[in-house]
Amino acid sequence: MFVHLRLHTEFSVVDGTNRIDDTVKAAAADHQPALAITDLNNLFGAIKFYKEARSAGVKPILGAEVMLQGLGQDPAAVSRIVLLVQERQGYLNLCELLSRAWTANVVKAQGVCRLEWLSELGHGLIALSGAQAGPLGQPLAQGDGQRAAEVALALASVFPHRFYVELQRAGRADDESHVAGAVQLAARLNLPVVATHPVQFTREDDYEAHEARVCIAEGEILGNQRRVRRFTREQYFKSVAQMEPLFADVPSAIANT
Repeated sequence: MFVHLRLHTEFSVVDGTNRIDDTVKAAAADHQPALAITDLNNLFGAIKFYKEARSAGVKPILGAEVMLQGLGQDPAAVSRIVLLVQERQGYLNLCELLSRAWTANVVKAQGVCRLEWLSELGHGLIALSGAQAGPLGQPLAQGDGQRAAEVALALASVFPHRFYVELQRAGRADDESHVAGAVQLAARLNLPVVATHPVQFTREDDYEAHEARVCIAEGEILGNQRRVRRFTREQYFKSVAQMEPLFADVPSAIANT
């Protein structure tokens, strides 16, 4: 049974339009047993999400997509990983990590976690590698398997038995090359893989409204043909029946969700 472990709600102000009640209803209607919230760099929607999910009979998983420094050849470079709360101490640690990021290390108007903070506060948290936007994404895209392995092992040591190599197929040009490289890397290092779908909006026909929100956040114009489009029409809330065939070739990635 597939469980969505990546969800940006309207509390991800720059790139999410999912309303918590609508998304929880969609999960319940599809008989999904659990659902995660992973807003960008915040937990603002966590309590509302927790209450809505519990009342709908869906197990709530709290988390966040966090910015991270300290991995990669450039120590100042920023990448993204997903942290999911495993238990109460993990929730407190995630709160502390986000608070530190926003008060002690703001980069380009975003709070950024440092690798050493994860070593201190990683207990009770499950880490997903962040797919293409994560610290494994760039070395894999460059064909640098050695560097990718070093990064993966560093994160696996911070999150022992709680680090997953993240795979996504969301209609982007580099999805397949990343999946192929990530699966090979995970097999070589004996690390588990997990399939996620970056859900930015609830229904397929919400794409244009979502793009309008992104343009407002980025100071862009919707009709600009040269605008960089970072999202696809596939990034809506998909059913289990839609997700399972996407990773039929990597069944463990579905099972691990």
